[in-house]
Amino acid sequence: MEFQDGLLRIESFLAVTIGILVLFVGKRLNERVRLLRELSIPEPVTGGLLFSVLFALLYAASGTVVEFELRARDVLLVYFFTTIGINARAADLLAGGRPFVILLALTIGFMFAQNLTGISVAALFDLPAAVGMLGGTVSLIGGHGTTIAWAPTIGEEYGIANAMEIGIASATFGLILASLMGGPIAQFLIKRHRLEPAQATAQEEIQEIGLTEQQEDTGIDHMDFLAAVLAIHVAIIFGYGLNESLAEFGLKLPLFVTCLFAGILLTNLVPGKLYGALRINWPSRTPAIALIADIALGTFLAMSLMSMQLWTLIDLAAPIFTILAAQFTLAVLVTIFVLYPMLGRTYDSAVVAAGFGGVTLGSTPTAMANMAAVTQRYGASHRAFIIVPLVSAFFIDIANALIIPFFLHNFG
Repeated sequence: MEFQDGLLRIESFLAVTIGILVLFVGKRLNERVRLLRELSIPEPVTGGLLFSVLFALLYAASGTVVEFELRARDVLLVYFFTTIGINARAADLLAGGRPFVILLALTIGFMFAQNLTGISVAALFDLPAAVGMLGGTVSLIGGHGTTIAWAPTIGEEYGIANAMEIGIASATFGLILASLMGGPIAQFLIKRHRLEPAQATAQEEIQEIGLTEQQEDTGIDHMDFLAAVLAIHVAIIFGYGLNESLAEFGLKLPLFVTCLFAGILLTNLVPGKLYGALRINWPSRTPAIALIADIALGTFLAMSLMSMQLWTLIDLAAPIFTILAAQFTLAVLVTIFVLYPMLGRTYDSAVVAAGFGGVTLGSTPTAMANMAAVTQRYGASHRAFIIVPLVSAFFIDIANALIIPFFLHNFG
């Protein structure tokens, strides 16, 4: 930890420790505040937003900026998506074919609508179309990473001096909106249409993320937990090798994407007899995997939210807030009146709807946290946890890389 000239820098290890503390606070608040549970607000969102507000108050009172080193946070993301791959069964992958195609098509269509919405609102305030793009897929579906990549180019080519500030602020506020909208939308759909999870076997009832009350009471055997850790690391090794191989052919993907695919391949293609010969019980859909996924995702999202510098949003002009309000309205309407009906009006559709809010306004981890909060309360939805990350963690980045220059060329 280092303090100099009003800047408090917190190094990586301590940042993870604080992230775990923030996750604990979020869990305790959700236990005590019924409304948070009723709305299926993810626990790391509760804690993360609370601490980001506290850091903003510290800045307002003393001018001290708290800045976290977040490199270790990305390791948690790799862990989490590896568990999702390990939980992926071939039957669910095949069953998710049609919903996957529908979700992918709708998401790509939504990306065009999101950019058109941003450009239209910017035009109302006589602002360049590029400003609308910064409040569109550049910052919302694209997130902070895409914003950082595109903002310098947009600022230089279109004469927007504060392009980076506009994009980062939009991405930050979008993350907050995404974290708050998914659970309430799913709850509304589930209660209004009286939806229930399909009947499942005992193993199929195990959540992808988090433990049921019964599992918390019975506990987890230490060998089961060790087997889960070993399987995750084996999958990450394969995922890292796959990532390096693809990079040699010019295809650069985030490490968590290739680790997700590695988990899927190991679960579905390696014969069960091989695991038996090695005296390893492959831990697909076990309480140990669900617990590790819960800790990894929760800590990742808690760190992401607690590190937001909310005071940077204060200087946003009215047009930017108007763009974000329009984008939020668009996401809610499309989710309820287009996505949910097209996916079949089922319980799985409602869970996907919770994730869709995270994808369109925030990030893939936000989408997964939204779905986790819903399924921990209402029941498992394995199909949702298969198709949402496949769409949001892989195909969307490719589509956005083509859509952004298309809009900038034709509307900028």
